[in-house]
Amino acid sequence: GFVERSVRVDGAEHRYQVFVPARAQDAGKRPVLLFLHGSGERGDDNRSQLAVGLGPHVRASAGTFPAIVVFPQAPAGSEWNELADVVFAELDAATREFGGDPDRTYLTGLSMGGYGTWDLALRQGYRFAALVPVCGGLVHPARPSMAVTGMADETDPYAAVAQRLRQTPVWMFHGARDASVPVEYSRRLDAALQAAGARDARYTEFPEADHNSWDAAYATPELWTWLFAQRQPDAFRHR
Repeated sequence: GFVERSVRVDGAEHRYQVFVPARAQDAGKRPVLLFLHGSGERGDDNRSQLAVGLGPHVRASAGTFPAIVVFPQAPAGSEWNELADVVFAELDAATREFGGDPDRTYLTGLSMGGYGTWDLALRQGYRFAALVPVCGGLVHPARPSMAVTGMADETDPYAAVAQRLRQTPVWMFHGARDASVPVEYSRRLDAALQAAGARDARYTEFPEADHNSWDAAYATPELWTWLFAQRQPDAFRHR
């Protein structure tokens, strides 16, 4: 089930939620999934981040979902690119407490959280065995504060990100009719990853979906088979 936790970073308390799966019969460490919510779930209630996207999917399959899931909540008005230290502290704390596997730690997020997925992966990509950005991007002219850190100085941010993350398995999702985050952002990332010779880069575009492509993404059975098969044997080596 879901449990509430908190961490203290730079003297401030930050609350978050963790889904703890049913104990497996084997005694091994369990996979860990970090989920970054979208703009509408920002706040301080430590509840809203469970309401959209991955939270409902995990709740519906709580009896069989195999992973520890960490659900940070961004404060109102903030961006994920400002919260890396907090998010990593929450991820570390939950991994330690609930027996998570650093070699099977994954990162996903939707919309603002899709941007956050790219941002955190570029900061500390060695932590993650795979990425699942949903309706995300790197830059957003209408909301520049959401942009992935370090992209302003890149002539081609898509090529730069693809080169840095080409060894990390990625499965992107986007709706073709997205009016909030243009689908072109994911198309360009996919093209850049393919051009960079990415080890395992996948892209699924839902022709009829608008901004809400996350329900269809997280309801894709093949996603979970693929995701939980990924391992990062070098996790934490460079800390």
